[in-house]
Amino acid sequence: MKESMWGYWVIVLGLIVMTAIMLITDMTVTSEENYYMVKQISEASMIEAVDYAYLKKYGEFRISSEKYMENFIRRYAEVITINKATTISFYDIYEMPPKVTVEISTYSSQKITMEADSNYVSIKNRLNGILELVPKN
Repeated sequence: MKESMWGYWVIVLGLIVMTAIMLITDMTVTSEENYYMVKQISEASMIEAVDYAYLKKYGEFRISSEKYMENFIRRYAEVITINKATTISFYDIYEMPPKVTVEISTYSSQKITMEADSNYVSIKNRLNGILELVPKN
């Protein structure tokens, strides 16, 4: 009986800790974290979207805008937390030379109340990225 009670309390403690971690991560998303996440995702998506047939034929880098957007959304969906409402906006996507402008708006799922005013907190990050690679000969 003693051992089963200890097991019960370990499970309850684990649930309390997981709930606390979820609440803390919901309230502590910062603009800096979003910026670096968007920067890394954008760079990886641009590299994946390089049109290698065009590179082989003409020797210049060119990206596919559709492939870039698809890769960006897929990668972003893998790392974003589920308790945030997010809007992704693509503004300037130039295929050659490779340049993109992405804006991410993240809205908190909880209202923040200060002195009888309750608002949703939103974080907006706009990133301009230019891909510069040297082709291998």
